[in-house]
Amino acid sequence: MDKHFKLFFYAGGIFVCYFYYGIIQERITRGVYGSTPETQEKFKCVLALVFVQCITNWLYAHFLLRTFMKQGENLTSSFYLCSSALTYLLAMVCSNMALQWVSYPTQVIGKSGKPIPVMILGVLLGRKSYPIQKYFFVLLVVIGVALFMYKDGHSSANSSGSIGIGEMLLILSLTMDGITGAIQERMRAEYKTKSLHMMSSINKWSILGLGIAIAYTGEIFDFVSFVERHPSIIWELISFSIASAQGQLFIFLMVEHFGPLPCSIVTTTRKFFTVFGSILFFGNSMSNRQWIATFIVFTGLLLDSLYGKKAPAKVEK
Repeated sequence: MDKHFKLFFYAGGIFVCYFYYGIIQERITRGVYGSTPETQEKFKCVLALVFVQCITNWLYAHFLLRTFMKQGENLTSSFYLCSSALTYLLAMVCSNMALQWVSYPTQVIGKSGKPIPVMILGVLLGRKSYPIQKYFFVLLVVIGVALFMYKDGHSSANSSGSIGIGEMLLILSLTMDGITGAIQERMRAEYKTKSLHMMSSINKWSILGLGIAIAYTGEIFDFVSFVERHPSIIWELISFSIASAQGQLFIFLMVEHFGPLPCSIVTTTRKFFTVFGSILFFGNSMSNRQWIATFIVFTGLLLDSLYGKKAPAKVEK
């Protein structure tokens, strides 16, 4: 396959998979199911939603490890794998739950602040060091996210008291992302953990934890009952999970063949277009201040992708 064609194919795959993933995620978590006012209801089984996604991710990674992308034996410590699975799981659950209180553009912009906790916890837990320019680029992201989340007097007057729940969930999700990143840095440094091994193991432990949680809380029964009442959600759940798993594979392939820089630029750009897609499909509107904040956030992310990694990160022994 021609190198340029391969680059556009992988980039296009990331765009298509995650664009579809974002649209269906918003449809499932914020949409209304039912054809009549009496039968209309929202999907609230967030743990079950993540459970389905983790099962699909694990099956996909396991299949690839056994067939096309064999990566040898996984010798990574079970403690690291369990810890990473727990924080990864909490990040996903909080991110999906946040959509019950905030719009999808807000979730995307909020989650774009991921480099902040990743860098902080990378220094504290992962024993990493970063070039000085990276701190400036991440500061741009901080300013942009803060500007986007800021509620002026007008918006506050029209907001319910519980609106802050969504933002708190996003902050918790970002914190978990940072801890996950720090743990995974240690896994790569100490055990040279491969990407599919990481994907397979983390999702396997997540399935175990979520299985216990949905059984203990009884959410599994609510989920089955909801699917019986609204079978149209079955295809959405399946395609949503497949898009997530395939998108992860395209990211792994992009990093493997072209390095993290092109991949980072592609994933940053696709987030920007996902915001546009949410506005077009679901009518989410943004103020001029939020558009400026969005531009600042993605400028910081793009500059970080291009110039924030000149000095290689160091891991102390």
